Amino acid sequence: MDNVKLLVQAEVNPTEDPEKVITAINRVFGELELEVEEELITGRGEGLESLRKFHDLLRREMILDAARAVLLRGLQGNTITFHLNKQVAYVGHISFSQPVGESPLGPIRVEIRCDDPRSLIDWLAPKTT
Repeated sequence: MDNVKLLVQAEVNPTEDPEKVITAINRVFGELELEVEEELITGRGEGLESLRKFHDLLRREMILDAARAVLLRGLQGNTITFHLNKQVAYVGHISFSQPVGESPLGPIRVEIRCDDPRSLIDWLAPKTT
């Protein structure tokens, strides 16, 4: 599982406090290198360490099977893409969402690139049955 690159993006709506969006990202992924623009916050991380907090949250929330299904569905080539509910992330939990329409404030978009995405999925969300 070498060469893991994490990209997290969330739009900041006019009604939102950018600090709260940053908090939502940090509560799910820990301290990422963040770039804050007016309407978009982008976080970047490298290596498994950038996914450690997410990895641990999946276990604490006991949603490994659901997470595994979402990650496999989002797998294309060497990239895994999925979306998280921003409000749920703000309170430190994980709720996968659709890219549009499901969350009124828009989701957090997550993209993970790596050389062996299937092994990464096995590490993040192993089969439980």
